[in-house]
Amino acid sequence: MILKKSVASMFWFIAIVLACIVVVQWRAGAREASANATYPPQGRVVDVDGTPVHVLIAGSGPDLVLIHGASGNVRDWTFNFADRVSNRYRVIMLDRPGLGWTGRLRGKSGAWNKRAESPLEQAELLQKAAAIVGVDRPVVVGHSFGGAVAMAWALTQPDETAAVVMLGAVSNPWPGDLGWTYTVTGSTWGGALLVPLLTAFVPARVINNSVESIFAPQPAPDGYAEYVGAALVLRRESLRANAQQVNSLRPHIVKMSKRYEGLQMPFEIVHGDKDTIVPLSVHSEPLARQIKGAVLTVLKDVGHMPHHVAPDAVEDAIDRAATRAGLR
Repeated sequence: MILKKSVASMFWFIAIVLACIVVVQWRAGAREASANATYPPQGRVVDVDGTPVHVLIAGSGPDLVLIHGASGNVRDWTFNFADRVSNRYRVIMLDRPGLGWTGRLRGKSGAWNKRAESPLEQAELLQKAAAIVGVDRPVVVGHSFGGAVAMAWALTQPDETAAVVMLGAVSNPWPGDLGWTYTVTGSTWGGALLVPLLTAFVPARVINNSVESIFAPQPAPDGYAEYVGAALVLRRESLRANAQQVNSLRPHIVKMSKRYEGLQMPFEIVHGDKDTIVPLSVHSEPLARQIKGAVLTVLKDVGHMPHHVAPDAVEDAIDRAATRAGLR
């Protein structure tokens, strides 16, 4: 009798767990479908060795490549910045692997995967996409995590990179870790079990609070969270990609930073002194010392989003970089 009750209890336990999994996956899929329908690609998706890469091009002139940060996509650039420079540059905006409408590299996707695309692998993928659309000696701009990819771009194609502009960008090793969220969601079990729960049930207020924290101490611009498509990064594959890339970034930065002194192209570095996400003293101040001729512009009382909060200063840095590279 006791054995029968135990078997029955186990049966119901398994049934309830399976039902919960079905509900979570169904709701996660429904939210992903809504995000995809609401925020379709703004540009063209090109095939790079089997990986789709989303490329958006605006304007004409010398080539200017814009690489977004963690949790982002090209919509961050089109909110209010790309229009400011497309009157004098051909602006090429690229979604990084797993984010926006760019796929992940082969062998680095799936619920139980925890392997991430390194900055060098991301740069190679984006360089191939850029070549498909005819990019020639670009000024490469990287924001936040995108700065690590911009540095990788410069290291792997130094002769084809006209100049680099870093915006609140990751460039040097930092002390400590990045917190439990990235550690857990970037792990095998967290990616498989926790990520679907986040996709299914994270409320809008959490997204809005996260956006506000990224802009602090400035407020996020009106309509930014809705426009940028924060729901896109909540898709299961995008959440995993973002967490895995951020969580595994530091060892790559340690190796890359030892090679910076050999870079000879013009560098413009723009960083807010109130940036608590990518601190000025850890990243841009050392970078300005590592690269001969680098120009560091420190924005007083500005946080992590200089291209939105102080776009004039960012435009000036891009124009200086292009002029120093002989493109203007």
